[in-house]
Amino acid sequence: MCLWRKKAYFCYELCVPEPPEVSEIVDGSCLVRVRPLPQECREVSEKCVLPLGYQGNNLLCSNWDRESLDKLDYNGIYEYFYGMKYDRRFEPEQYPHGIPAEEFENTIMNYLPVSREELRQWAVFDEGRQVYRWERLGCGNYAPSFFGTSVPEVTQIRENEDGTFTLTVDAVCQMILCNDAVITHELTVRLSENGDIQYLENRILDDGIFNIPEYQYRIGK
Repeated sequence: MCLWRKKAYFCYELCVPEPPEVSEIVDGSCLVRVRPLPQECREVSEKCVLPLGYQGNNLLCSNWDRESLDKLDYNGIYEYFYGMKYDRRFEPEQYPHGIPAEEFENTIMNYLPVSREELRQWAVFDEGRQVYRWERLGCGNYAPSFFGTSVPEVTQIRENEDGTFTLTVDAVCQMILCNDAVITHELTVRLSENGDIQYLENRILDDGIFNIPEYQYRIGK
């Protein structure tokens, strides 16, 4: 089976063995972009959304704005912001008792319009030790899904009157689902001249929120 998409993706499915011939499902789905993204969209994708993805945090896969920042999973998103800020992977071995409050808060506030007081209220915070809790993703706090493997891709950039930008983003899933837009969402950001990013709002279009698994917070409060 093959299918052309308006976005210039070519989808096809290989004939693969199925149970009981094999003990595990073999993915024969293939999704190939045959027309490249515009350079600006590709650059903004690499800068703003690819480092985040749809696994382990809910910044791109939930509806939120400046009035509902309490919905975000701050303990989950920290490691992704850390990677963006320092250009290296987060190393949890350095923080066996939790992430020091100042490090955690400064990193999060660099990307989101949230205060220290709000973070201590909405994130999982150990006031006695002055640290924020962190846990690896595992079977106890994450249920794997094909949607989680999707890659965010900016397809349109719109500049707003207040100087912010609204990015139209598609979640492209190359596995099993073979879908070039499992969800489409609009992400509003502020981009400074020195390259800093501040995330301001995310809105999933066309009731797409009902087509994806319910988000599981990494650490229960």
